[in-house]
Amino acid sequence: MRRDIATEDDIKLLVDTFYDHVNQDEILSPVFNGFANVNWPQHLPVMYKFWSTVLFGSMAYKGQPFPKHMRLPVDRKHFARWESLFTQTVNELFEGPKAAEAKQKAASIARIFQMKLGLFSTLEQ
Repeated sequence: MRRDIATEDDIKLLVDTFYDHVNQDEILSPVFNGFANVNWPQHLPVMYKFWSTVLFGSMAYKGQPFPKHMRLPVDRKHFARWESLFTQTVNELFEGPKAAEAKQKAASIARIFQMKLGLFSTLEQ
């Protein structure tokens, strides 16, 4: 039985494993490593803080995530793949209420970003 997400080390494991998957993915890797040219040593600690804030209420993350994503050449398939990889990663590593919350929050974030980018209306399910 896998354990639940409970510590900052768990967040780090989740984020590192997820972005390992992203970097190997034929749909997402070109966006992150090509167009966005992500500086991983700088980006990963920001993502640790982001998910710590989302899941633990740590308030470690002080940024605004959406503006950085506005210029990216992404569509619905990118968000679907991002959410799928995130869910897959959580399921590989963890189970429990906090793991379920992480998957729900990721789905919500993907949906909000897509709405803000005009990829679908608020009326779509």
